[in-house]
Amino acid sequence: MADQKVVAAGSGERVGRPGDPCIMVIFGAAGDLTRRKLIPALYNLAKHDLLSREFAIVGVARNEMSTDDFRKKMSDDIKQFATTQSVDPDIWEWFERRLYYLTGEFTDKTLFTKLNDLLQKLDKDHATHGNYFYYMATAADFFGMIVENLAEVGLMNDEGGHWRRVIVEKPFGHDLESAVALNAQLLKVVRENQIYRIDHYLGKETVQNILALRFANGIFEPIWNRRYIDHVQISVGETVGVEGRGGYYDNSGALRDMMPNHIMQLISLTAMEPPISFEANAVRDEQAKVLHAIQPPTGEEVLTKTIRGQYGDGESGGQRVPGYRNEPSVAPDSRTETFVAMKVAIDNWRWAGVPFYLRTGKRMAARNTHVVIQFRRAPLILFRDTPVDSMMPNQLVLHIQPEEGISLRFAAKVPGPVMRLGSVDMDFQYADYFGVQPSTGYERLLHDCMVGDATLFQRADMVEAGWSIVNPLLDVWKALPPRNFPNYAAGTWGPKEADDLLEKDGRRWRDFEK
Repeated sequence: MADQKVVAAGSGERVGRPGDPCIMVIFGAAGDLTRRKLIPALYNLAKHDLLSREFAIVGVARNEMSTDDFRKKMSDDIKQFATTQSVDPDIWEWFERRLYYLTGEFTDKTLFTKLNDLLQKLDKDHATHGNYFYYMATAADFFGMIVENLAEVGLMNDEGGHWRRVIVEKPFGHDLESAVALNAQLLKVVRENQIYRIDHYLGKETVQNILALRFANGIFEPIWNRRYIDHVQISVGETVGVEGRGGYYDNSGALRDMMPNHIMQLISLTAMEPPISFEANAVRDEQAKVLHAIQPPTGEEVLTKTIRGQYGDGESGGQRVPGYRNEPSVAPDSRTETFVAMKVAIDNWRWAGVPFYLRTGKRMAARNTHVVIQFRRAPLILFRDTPVDSMMPNQLVLHIQPEEGISLRFAAKVPGPVMRLGSVDMDFQYADYFGVQPSTGYERLLHDCMVGDATLFQRADMVEAGWSIVNPLLDVWKALPPRNFPNYAAGTWGPKEADDLLEKDGRRWRDFEK
């Protein structure tokens, strides 16, 4: 440990190269995402000297506001949403002077002419070298239109030594057909390497550490295959309900909200082959191969290998909470699922015969996202003349949220004169070992966009591959509405059918209460 260099949050010491000189344009800048996540993330980057000194932000939204109004609003909001206990006044003063605002409708082409004029002025004032990136913090319906309007006035033109990029938030479509259409609309006016499809889950340290764990440690990669691994579980559990987003969620549901993006990204990083380098397309090529190797379920398999659920009344956090159908803006007879579980297979040499069990849900017993790698049981024959009657399988667990870390479960002898085995968990937590680094999850991704590293962003083929796996479920579930909703109580781990999905294979979910 003596020679280990650990940079604590708030030390102000740079932990990488600063982003390129650039202007960030946030479409939908008056919304929650900007004040809760984007501005705090950019402030954290500034605090660690990871923003260029030649940097500016332009907020664009329909809300009537002046630049001074916008600066005051962001100054008030950062006090509430900063991830650090206090905001450094000197850093914020520098940051605030670089905030600008433009009012307009995204459908109004004159808005983009005004934006072009403003960017050229700010380019000279802040020496940003003509580098612009655009963040789509808007409803998904506006993504394609905004990019087309930007291209029409030359704001996506990156010839002449500068760059232009666009960050698109999920959802990337609402089914396979719309995802293909959105990709085609974007690629008509910009190149694939200008598009950064963001998934903030990929900003989590443990998600990124999957690659480091697998490929930087000689003890794991040799056993990361069907010969040694029995099955893999990926769980994304949330204790919250729809949090006032009932109107949006009732048209989306858990399947669309989580499966084609968050969970498919976790599968691809967990199961991919070693890339030839950490260059963006080398990594994404291997991720795409995994997604293409997952066979979309047939109609019959949707009925036998997938589970959907909807929460009813229950108890969460020690309080009674309403069922989904009683949430604001949700139809009283809603058929929208708030829970999904499914069993998938990856049809390649590494993973043939190894099931991947996936689940995600609202109002579950604990907020916990994790990947469980369960290894095959050791033979019992050595212990045939002892009281040991079963061998517990080893498990490697990647904890992604709320605590980020890794744990390894193995068997050890219980002290005493008789051979008895106990289960032991060896735990590593980032906060304990490296210190807490307050973040929003967006810092790494915004910085990567500024330096042109697309490794943690999805490509068009990855998006479409994810939707191709999910689309058969959408079709079957639309044709066969659920008859038993709600089928799990708020504050539990989901419907009983999800447990049965594993139990009929002789397995069970690993649940974490905290």
